[in-house]
Amino acid sequence: MNNASIQTTGSISELGCQSVSLSDEDLVNAYRDQREPAYFEKLVRRYERELYAFLRRFLGDEQQAEDIFQATFINVHQRLEQFEPGRRFRPWLYAIATNKAIDLKRHLKRRMTISLDATHSNRDSESPVALSATVVSREADPFESAQKSETKQRVCDLLARQTESTQVLLDMVFYQGMKYSDISEALGIPIGTVKSRVFNAMRKLNESWQRMYPDSPAAF
Repeated sequence: MNNASIQTTGSISELGCQSVSLSDEDLVNAYRDQREPAYFEKLVRRYERELYAFLRRFLGDEQQAEDIFQATFINVHQRLEQFEPGRRFRPWLYAIATNKAIDLKRHLKRRMTISLDATHSNRDSESPVALSATVVSREADPFESAQKSETKQRVCDLLARQTESTQVLLDMVFYQGMKYSDISEALGIPIGTVKSRVFNAMRKLNESWQRMYPDSPAAF
């Protein structure tokens, strides 16, 4: 991915080997206090693959994921003064990214609904292809094509049927490997609620899997 629009001008090498051992929180505090661009660049690079992959899976679109990645770190930069001492950076970052991704999905859904309604109301004067032209293509992109296993594809299809909050929760647990405490902070819900939601989500997924693919081995 290309995150040129938020790249900084400093070089992390100018800071010496010390920067390698700095925690996320150390980098945030150092950048906020010293305004040395390389500290912020280090944060971006540290989460470039991880956060982008999370957004790509949730949004299902490379360009949208890149846009939200950019917007997330721009927002991080703008809100540095709000980062409280003692707070962990990773769940704070994911909270920002998740909110922005959900907002985008809802915005696109509303726009799609308006577009479809408009097309439907004018169907007598429109070309027969007008409706299909308003629908996002479902052809497999390179990311989807990489999912060679039929089981993996079925899992992806099943996960896509879940609510936005469930998709985010399961992605954080199984793809990102986040601790329950970090998920709790990122989503703003108690740890006990995180655990119960994960348990219930997995139970429902297992039931759906058995109902849809009774002859396939369990995937959850």
